[in-house]
Amino acid sequence: MISRRRTLFFLGLAGAAGCSRGNRLRLNVFNWSNYVGEKTLPAFEAETGIQVRYAIYESNEEMLARVMTGNSGWDLVFPSNYFIGPMREMALLAPLDHSRLKHLENLDKIFQKPEWDPDLRWSMPYMWGSSGILFNTHSGPAPQKWAELWTTRFQGRMTMLDDPAEVFGAALKKLGRSLNSSSDEDLRSALQEALHQKPLLRAYLNAEVRDQIVAGDVAACQIWATTAQQAIDAAPHLRYVYPAEGYALYADCAALLRESSRADLAHQFLDYLLRADVAAGIVTYSRTATANAAARARIPSAISGLNTLYPDAETLARGEWFAPLASQAQRMRDRLWTELKSA
Repeated sequence: MISRRRTLFFLGLAGAAGCSRGNRLRLNVFNWSNYVGEKTLPAFEAETGIQVRYAIYESNEEMLARVMTGNSGWDLVFPSNYFIGPMREMALLAPLDHSRLKHLENLDKIFQKPEWDPDLRWSMPYMWGSSGILFNTHSGPAPQKWAELWTTRFQGRMTMLDDPAEVFGAALKKLGRSLNSSSDEDLRSALQEALHQKPLLRAYLNAEVRDQIVAGDVAACQIWATTAQQAIDAAPHLRYVYPAEGYALYADCAALLRESSRADLAHQFLDYLLRADVAAGIVTYSRTATANAAARARIPSAISGLNTLYPDAETLARGEWFAPLASQAQRMRDRLWTELKSA
């Protein structure tokens, strides 16, 4: 999720957001990287005549910064599940019309009534994943715990995600706490853990670390499972570990922005993404974990059976879904993240 970060524009589409080229209708989609297949957008455009202006972002924070003015020009975005509530409270989202989403039943049962949006009024689960440890087996035995990323074993050849929820979440798991803890004491403890770890790190990197660990410049990293699988595909000696203390689970969900005046086009696109054949094509191409059960039944077993993307029930039980923090705790975590990055 290439990565989950950098803003890149595809398809050579020009012009200001919200305009159309000639008489063609245009939909503006802002998504994580590597979240559509090579043919996904061209096939939709050919089928509907709707032109898609498509760009990618590398973090929820980057996406939110772009859309929070309410005049961004984007119609659809794909925030992680724990950003749905805050974005709804900021009046950034418009409700979905289920009567226009006839393939909604294709979603896996666990995503038909998710805790963060039980009625799927504001979001449509799209992809999901975990964050764990990717390491180079040539560097020795597999690390089993987050705590091993706080030792000198990988000093200077180790990275953590450039994401406050992920870094503090791993620190909290190391301490035996919930990654969603909002107490001042726990958040400050997480900061202290991260400060102790920082001298051991090469950098804070998101999906950019994929090429570095494939090249052998990085020996171990905190990473999203999707990015990890892409790295493993390129370098089979890499291995993904679900840390023993527990790990984060997230779901990236499609959401319609309230500022959009193209709800009809947006619903057409969302229902297109929900189609089993379309969703299966995306996952087969991108090697991501789909929230679409009908699609999963169609993808090759070589992908649906990947433990990196689809952990077994016992492993999945150790995961914890990210949840939104109360606004006060969110502000505090943001301040502590700034403190960590500037230290």
